[in-house]
Amino acid sequence: RELQLLHFWLFLGISLAALLGNGLILSAVACDHPLHTPRDFFLLHLSLTDLGCICTTVPKAMHNSLWGTTTISYTGCAAQAFFFVFFISAEFSLLTIMCYDRYVAICKPLHYGTLLGSRACAHMAAAAWATGFLYSLL
Repeated sequence: RELQLLHFWLFLGISLAALLGNGLILSAVACDHPLHTPRDFFLLHLSLTDLGCICTTVPKAMHNSLWGTTTISYTGCAAQAFFFVFFISAEFSLLTIMCYDRYVAICKPLHYGTLLGSRACAHMAAAAWATGFLYSLL
């Protein structure tokens, strides 16, 4: 029982730290105008996917460790798997887009504004979220 409580408090501490960190990133990028660059735009979306992954898996794990249960319903398992794959796939897509962003910034700095305008960034972010949704349907 003591090990289960330790597991619960450990999960609680780590998840609260991750939620606080991602929340600070979200609020900083959303509120501070100089942080409205493509890099920070993708970082905002990346922190949203991190929040989604945390909120998908950690609450059930904390519930299981606190109450000593080891079961999950079929619908709960399917929903958790769907959302976890959705957020992880979107995160991988966003990381790929962020690699392209850095490539353009380093290798083609004169074309950066043309290749990564606000409209192109919004389209790439929407494509990342759509990719996550399509992968989770599989």
